[in-house]
Order: sequence, then structure tokens, then C-alpha cells
Amino acid sequence: MTDFIMNDFSLSAVTLTDSYCANAFEKEVEYLVSFDVDRLLAGFRETAGLDTKGAVRYPCWENMLIGGHCVGHYIVACANAIKTPNCSPENKKKLTEILSSLLDGFEECQKAIGTGFIFCATLADKNNIEAQFDNVEEGKTNIITQAWVPWYTMHKIIEGLLSVAELSVFKNQTLTILEDLTNWIYNRVTKWDEATHCTVLGIEYGGMNDCLYSYYKISGNEKALVCAKAFDDEDLFKKISSAKIGDDALKGKHANTNIPKFIGALNRYVVTGEKAFFEYAANFWNLVTTAHTYVTGGNSIWEHFGEDNNLYSKLSNCNCETCNSYNMLKLTKLLYQITGDKVYADWYEHTFRNSILASQNPETGMTTYFQPMGSGYFKVYNKPFEHFWCCTGTGMENFSKLGESFYFTKGTELFVNQYISSELNWQEKGVTVIQTSEIPQKDFSCLTFKGAFEGKLALRIPQWAAGKVSISVNNQPYNWKEADGYAIVEGTFDENTEIKITIPMKITAYNLPDCKNAYAFKYGPIVLSALLGDADKKTAINGVNVTVPENSLIQAEYVPSQTDIVAVKAMSAEMFIENINEYLVRNGEKLEFELKGTDSKLIYIPHYLQCQQRYGLYFRFVDEESAKLIMEDKTSQAYINAKKLDTVQPGYGQYENDDLHKMTEYGNGSAGQTYHGTSRWAKEGGSFSYRMIVDEKGTDLLVMFDPADNGKTIVIKAGDCVLYDAVIDCKDLKGFNKITLQIPEEAYKKSEKVRHLEKDCSALTFTISGKNGERSAQLCEFMYTLKRR
Repeated sequence: MTDFIMNDFSLSAVTLTDSYCANAFEKEVEYLVSFDVDRLLAGFRETAGLDTKGAVRYPCWENMLIGGHCVGHYIVACANAIKTPNCSPENKKKLTEILSSLLDGFEECQKAIGTGFIFCATLADKNNIEAQFDNVEEGKTNIITQAWVPWYTMHKIIEGLLSVAELSVFKNQTLTILEDLTNWIYNRVTKWDEATHCTVLGIEYGGMNDCLYSYYKISGNEKALVCAKAFDDEDLFKKISSAKIGDDALKGKHANTNIPKFIGALNRYVVTGEKAFFEYAANFWNLVTTAHTYVTGGNSIWEHFGEDNNLYSKLSNCNCETCNSYNMLKLTKLLYQITGDKVYADWYEHTFRNSILASQNPETGMTTYFQPMGSGYFKVYNKPFEHFWCCTGTGMENFSKLGESFYFTKGTELFVNQYISSELNWQEKGVTVIQTSEIPQKDFSCLTFKGAFEGKLALRIPQWAAGKVSISVNNQPYNWKEADGYAIVEGTFDENTEIKITIPMKITAYNLPDCKNAYAFKYGPIVLSALLGDADKKTAINGVNVTVPENSLIQAEYVPSQTDIVAVKAMSAEMFIENINEYLVRNGEKLEFELKGTDSKLIYIPHYLQCQQRYGLYFRFVDEESAKLIMEDKTSQAYINAKKLDTVQPGYGQYENDDLHKMTEYGNGSAGQTYHGTSRWAKEGGSFSYRMIVDEKGTDLLVMFDPADNGKTIVIKAGDCVLYDAVIDCKDLKGFNKITLQIPEEAYKKSEKVRHLEKDCSALTFTISGKNGERSAQLCEFMYTLKRR
């Protein structure tokens, strides 16, 4: 077993005194105690053939083939909340009773089934409670009728049980449930032949390797170790270990399928000491954070990684799945504990403050699925008992464990990694450390001691520090030394000793690698976003009941171009950005910054506080002449964002089979892939179609082709009209070839009226095939309908 360099504190040791974090935790607990235990158990009891006691499952994803995933997250969140000092005795009692009832229910279900198996999802076959797992092994993965991601769901249930096992009152009962469940997993996994094994590893399974390694650590159960290794995707690990930026090794991969795999790889290193598995995880982390991450710390477009350093072209309403940030922080924390490298602590703070805290509505406690990076969109939150998305579950966990990475120890040294007001009860030393932080409102944080402390205090010097850090002890300057990115204060500190650290802050600009003039801004540790009003905030349903902002809107009163293009006056954009602290100016003591020296009227505030308005993170700063030229390019992302009516993502079933787009196949049908981006093509003798929103006053269709399909044919019809009948000719291009097609007036004769987002819309069916029955070229990434007027 690998020893950690950095050891964390239990959640029970950290009290949240920061008003924002305390409120976020309180809202989460209010949500957790409002659940009905019998509804949480209804699916488990139904699977086991037991009486559901009149209860019905919760709706949305919890009443589908993925049901039970949120129950697992919920259990983790309850266990976290019970440990946290901010949780009131009354709520601790309620949550403890809920967990007790759930564990009793699981035992009852296991006894009724008799194999150790427990599960909650709706049944793919009423005569076979394990049908989803059988279907996955056979590659049958229609998410509505055959299998969604049963091993993913099982991972969440096991993680819930592992969290409860940390509570002494439930430890023995929980370990017995886990042992029986592991026996069931072992009996299935050890029957896989090589082909079946490869098939299973190709379908999202969460962190099955990770949770089984964790169970092995606390139990020594050798069956768990065998099963954990069976879920290690070693072919992927080896590919990533040698990948460099520019290889596009992550292109097209579903982000939240793959991040947990590498958490599991790192946990294998912890368990077995196999150095290669550490290197796999560390290189993956480097690829994601360097070439796939936005300014908030989030990543992905429509849940997938794109090409390395291809970020601007992916700005949309569906960036940065919140689950990804949750899992990247799990990976980051473990890397930090193993290495002690401050780079991980810096990245943790950055993503925690700007992605996790930014994912909750502080008024309701509800959380986001996606966090749009495209300017002009807004955040959409789940409804408490209607939306049980994956990110609803990770959201429960995120806000039940807010204090988990504030403080660490290394021997007798105390490391302070987060400058957020809190109290640390360091029982081992008999001392309480009280941190009162003014960051980011002001530039300092103070730590005082209840009880004497002798040793070293290591204060992280953050990456965002805008000048030399200063430290005082009891108001006297302290001559500190730096060690590995930390300011070291050492000695004997009596009761009520005050240590103050001052960290200068300024505005810093961050651009995107594929669009050097697209900038977002931070003030100290905090990402800023511009207020863009709350006009016409409509939502749409994408994928399987996922709510997203329907349209981007940037009104002329904020930005005259009504796009992400901001024109700089009387100087070059480069000079403007070099002197950004002169042009993005704080308004007094408020955390509010006014942009000056441009044609736009923008006020920036901390992004985590944006919960009601449309916002802008990235804007393209150009001179006035360049702004005119950009808007004339109808394939530019700025133009697309301004004119978009509808989007479909070819190849990614969740966003093709929704109620609006209704992908339909004809003849020999089609094939889709998500390995290199996403795409779909008509098979030989086949075709497929999507229904999309159009504006009968004038609509263009924008499609994307892969240069690898050079020489293949494609026919695209709008209604009965042929829009495009061509041989693809784009072999010399890098990236996708974008083609804009004008929909003729005649095509609208075949339009239909649909009720979408509580309004009547026109929709048209677009059919794709190859020429003369040939296999077609691929439709890649996204297909848009755009307003022409």
C-alpha cells in the first residue's frame, strides 16, 4: 500500500464559517432531508420482487434504465453531511434514520434475491432482473429498451455503501452488504472471455475499478481486487501514457466515462504500488488540464472531449458537464496527496471556486448539468424532484463535502490550501485553527489558534498571486521562507496568536489556444463573467430530459455587435489586453468591474455569483475594422451563436433520439460513432433523418464534413427538396469542412408545426444518404439550422 505524502482531515474536523459556503451546505442538507425513503427504495424492492409499500420511484432518470445512480450519490451526500459540524443535530438524526432504513432495505432485497445482487433501475426484461448486464456483455445498448450504463449505476451504489461504512454505527452492516455484492460481481466478471471483456470496457462503467480498489483497501477481500483489475482499461491507459498534446488522444471520448477510469488507475497505484498506473493518471490529468479545459476549470462539449486545444470553436450552451469537474477534483486531490505537488493544490482551488461553487443556485440549492462557456447563455438548474440527472447526484455530493480539501498535514506540518473562512479542529494536536478570510473581497486571510501550537505552518502561495506575499505574526512582519510553493511559518505559537497572509490580486486575462483574441478574466482566484441581462430566457430539452438554455442572446445595449465580438477603441487589442487592469476597473469596494475603452458596456462580477442572468465569459477583443470582417463569415462561431435556431449532434444517441429531433433510420439504416469526435453516416442502401426547428422566413443549414471522407458522396434533403448532392472535396483542410446550405422556399411545404418550449414552431425533416445507395460521407460534430434574416 502506497503511503500518502499529504494527509487530509475528516469532514468532521472542518466547520464552514464562510457565509457563502455555509449557505450552500445548508441548502444541500435541506434538500437531502426532504426525500422519502420508501421512494428511494421502490426500485430496489421492485427488482427484488418485494412490496414497494405503495411508493413509486422518483421520476426522470431514476425511473429509467439508469435508475439508482442518484440514490448512490444521495447516500454519499447523507454520510458527508452527518460528518460535517455545520449539520444541525436534528438534521443529523434525520439523515442517520434515512441511512439506517436504506441499509435495512438493501439487506432485505439481497436476502430476497439470494445472490448478493441489488439494483434499482427499471427492468429491461421483466423475466430477468440482470438483463441490463447481460445486454451490455452482448453489446446491446439501446438506452431506452436494452441497457443504459448498468455498471455506472452499480458504481454509484457501491460508492454510497463505502461512504456509509466510514460511519462506525453502520460499518459492520455495510461491509456485509458489500461482501455479498462483491461475490455477485466476482461471479459475473470471472466468466468474461476476452471479447466480452472488451465489449464491457467500451461502455460507460463509472469508476467500478476505483470503488472496488477502495473496498479492497478496507476489507482485504481478494475477490474485490480481481474485480477491480477487470475494470482497468489498460489499452486506454497505455495509449494515454505516451500521448502528447497534438496527438488528439482524447478526441471524441466521452469525458465522464474516462475520467473515473483514471481515478481507478491511480487508486490501483495506491493499492499495489505499480508505478505505471500513477503515470497513466498523471499524464491524463496533464492532457485534460492543459489542452481541454476552460477558464472555470470545466471541460467538454456535449459531454465529450474534442481535439487538443480546440476550445473556442466548441463554445456553446452545452459545455462543462458538472460531473466532469467533480471527478477531475477527485483525481486532483489524490494526485496531490500522493505527490504533495502544489500544482494540484492550485488547480483544485481554481476549479472548486469557479466550477463547483458556480454550479449551485445559492437561492434554491439546485445545481447545473452543463455550464455554458458560450457568451449570451445562462445557467439552468435541476428541479428538486423532477430532474435526477447524473449532475444532480454529483451536485448532492459537491455541496455536502465543501470543506474536504482546505487543510492537509505532512508529519507535524499543517498545510493551508484554501483561503476560505473555516475552523479546523486538529484533535491530534489539541488545537483549533480559526481562519477568517477576506479573499476575494480583500487581499488577506488571518489564522488564529485556540490552544498552543508548535511546528510548521505551510501557507500556499497561489498561482494567481500578483506580487510578493507578505506575512505578519501578531501584527509584526515575519521573514518567511519558501518551500515547494508554500510560505513556511514555524515556531511555537501561543493561544490567540494571529498569523496574517496578504496576497496581492489583479485582473488576469486568459485566452483560448485556437482563438488568441478570445479572452476571459480572473480577479485573484475568481473567474469573472459579464452581466448580459435576463431577457427571453427560454430553455430546451436535449438528450434524455436534459434542460439547457435554448438560445444565446447578447443585446446591443451590452455589445453593439450582438455577438461575442468587442471592438477596442483607439488602440490594438494586444495593447488593450496588456493593460487590462487599466480598462477593467473595480467599482469601489464592490466585487464588480466595469469594462472601459471599448464599444461595449459590460459589468463583470464573480462567475460563481451568476445565477439569474445571461452572462459572458469569453469575448473576442479586436479592433473596429476586424470586427466588421469577422461578422461577414457565416461559418464563424460568432455568427453561428448569433443566428442559431437548433442543433443536433450526429452520432451521440442521447441528443439525436430526443422528442424534437426524432432520429429515424430507413432501409439499411446508419451508423454513429463517438470515438473521434461524433459523427453519423448512412450505410450502403440506407439513410437517416432528423427533425429540426426552422424559420420559414429564411433558414440556412450548416453541416460539417471530415477531410478523411474525401471522395465519398452525400445527399441531403430538406423535406422533398435536394439541398446538397455532392462528392466531398476537402482533403487539404485541417479540421472539419463547414458548408452552409440555403433552404429553398419550396422545402417549407413539408414543414410541420411542433410545440416546443411552450410555443408553436415550424420544423422540417432533413434526410441524409449516399448517392445511388452508396455509403454516405459522415455528418460530423454538429448540424445547425440558422436564421438567415
